[in-house]
Amino acid sequence: MTESVSWLRAMNPRDTKLNILLIAVPATVYFNYVDHNYSMAFFSSLVAIMPLAFLMGRATEEIALRTSESLGGLLNATFGNAAELIIAMLLILQASNVADLETQSFYIHLVQASLIGSILGNLLLVMGLAFVWGGIHHSEQRYSETQVSSNGSLLLLSMIVLVIPTVFHSIVGGDVGDLRVQDLSHIAAIILLMMYGLFLLFQFRTHVHLFATDGTHHEDPEMTQRDSVILLVVATIMVSWMAEILVHSVDSAAADMGLSHLFIGVILLPLFGNAAEHFTAVSVAAKDKMDLSFAISMGSSTQIAVFVAPLMVVFAWVVGVPLTFEFGMLETVSAFLAVMIVNSTAADGKSNWLEGAMLLSAYAVLGAAFLFHP
Repeated sequence: MTESVSWLRAMNPRDTKLNILLIAVPATVYFNYVDHNYSMAFFSSLVAIMPLAFLMGRATEEIALRTSESLGGLLNATFGNAAELIIAMLLILQASNVADLETQSFYIHLVQASLIGSILGNLLLVMGLAFVWGGIHHSEQRYSETQVSSNGSLLLLSMIVLVIPTVFHSIVGGDVGDLRVQDLSHIAAIILLMMYGLFLLFQFRTHVHLFATDGTHHEDPEMTQRDSVILLVVATIMVSWMAEILVHSVDSAAADMGLSHLFIGVILLPLFGNAAEHFTAVSVAAKDKMDLSFAISMGSSTQIAVFVAPLMVVFAWVVGVPLTFEFGMLETVSAFLAVMIVNSTAADGKSNWLEGAMLLSAYAVLGAAFLFHP
């Protein structure tokens, strides 16, 4: 009884409205296992992942309230990216199980597009929404400039890792270029993973004081630690199930609806998979907790670029899938420009609604480019 009361108290009307979308879970099961309509199963699983990802974020936010804002941002970023991580791993496994090279290439490009889409979505869409919504409630908001500097530097490093393989392959070309790009990607992935480990050591061990906040925006948890962990585990399991159905139905949906792998990967998958970041980062921005909001949005992009992407390259290497950091010219340039505009906009440690509108405008232009890409 106590557990039920704790969960109900933690839910507000906004949560209840979003949880209505959980009806997409049984709908996905019906379309996939009974009706065998895989196009509908794909879209309903996308919708189902959104409230489930939000519940993951809700539970993580409750856990994060018992920590510092920097650690809380890391927790929110990590579990906020869980949906993308699960989907990417399942896509790689699916690619390893197909013999047709064209189909395997489809899944590989979908993984690459989803990783780029997650970076763009977190940097431009989520941060833009947070700046706008926070700016509506507060004329000017401040956050740690150290977060901007450290995360921005890591993101620029990851952009080098994307640019170099693309340029390298365009110069070398052919089968030799393909093999060398794979070797280069494997080395770069290991280096990025090491750098992310050093970044965590810097943030949480050797230079904790640089990321410390004044703690003036304290908020009491509404759920017990035990209830938060249970909700997080259950939501993660359900996301994994929906993601598995999504991965097995994405090929059929792409063929039936005439959608390119770029639009699916860059726009659709991150848009629904990043629901946790959308709601958490925006809601805490309205409470003037910009350190946490910034840690979630930019921290998620950093984690995707410097941890999830190289981890997927290593994972694909282990299972024999030729996933590399050669993501394509449009994807690479888009990610590079997104990092540059965010670093420029956020460098002063202050935000307002107009800066958020600029980020959203950049996302809209890039989204249109991927929509019209053949």
